[in-house]
Amino acid sequence: MEQLLNDSRCITRTNLKLDGITSVYHGKVRDVYVIDNKLMVMVVSDRVSAFDVILPRPIPYKGQVLNQLAAYFLEATRDICSNWMIEVPDANATIGVLCKPYKVEMVIRGYLSGHAWREYAAGKRIICGVPMPDGLRENDPFPEPIITPTSKSDHGHDVDISAEDIIRQGIVQESEYRQLEQYTRALYARGSKMAREKGLILVDTKYEFGWANNRVFVMDEIHTPDSSRYIYLEGYEERQRLGQPQRQLSKEFLRQWLITNGFQGLEGQNVPDFPDAFVQEVSERYIELYQKITGRDFLKDESPDPVRRLEENINRALKPLRAGI
Repeated sequence: MEQLLNDSRCITRTNLKLDGITSVYHGKVRDVYVIDNKLMVMVVSDRVSAFDVILPRPIPYKGQVLNQLAAYFLEATRDICSNWMIEVPDANATIGVLCKPYKVEMVIRGYLSGHAWREYAAGKRIICGVPMPDGLRENDPFPEPIITPTSKSDHGHDVDISAEDIIRQGIVQESEYRQLEQYTRALYARGSKMAREKGLILVDTKYEFGWANNRVFVMDEIHTPDSSRYIYLEGYEERQRLGQPQRQLSKEFLRQWLITNGFQGLEGQNVPDFPDAFVQEVSERYIELYQKITGRDFLKDESPDPVRRLEENINRALKPLRAGI
């Protein structure tokens, strides 16, 4: 078996020396550096999380795939909604506008899959205040896409919440929330169209939004395998008719592997070890999705010191940006 990349060369955590740093935040997957309280540098590591838990082994090239795929979709959807991205100075980093985030994640589902399917299979027919019709099977389409938001937590699990509770609790004002819904539906429609053109179905996805310069911005990543589920369009109808599992091209297969091996992020559960072959399979799937959705070859960055490369590339890009603030 060809070795993709030694774990020690993956980007697992950064402590970059960047000009103008005012704060640093280390998330589950991303390290975020605030510059001059106006810019945000997002470094996408090779850490992998599932069920809101950081898993013990990094995935080679995962961060590069996520960063470059997010940039691809952010550029392709600027006409729908402003987004935070200014520049991509490095394979694993993006510089953008510092926004005040809305404390919700806008999840939209075109098909019954993942968390919604697990709730449905347990007998529930309402999720986040939205009714789901009887008689559906896993991966069946909804009559129309449904929005099932979660309240965003800095620590621990995000929690399902209804639009009514978001507004009633004052998490987001009603007029702004309705705008977020409109953007969510439009972005999902665009992402679905782009996926189908490449032979994929965008099953579901989530968006994060923020506020800056007196308008709404799309933040973070969009339409990546970490924030979305994809299945192959070819054979979809036949597999549904026969009740067969769909061919996944997203992080869902990793979640299913964890569930099969006794882990769903619940108290008392231990994260199973990732065999080398599985780590390689995960990496290859990330790369496959990038190439499938963009139609571009994936050029692996194999720098001997990726953290130093990050620091140099970001500081070089920051210099003119900071001068223009």
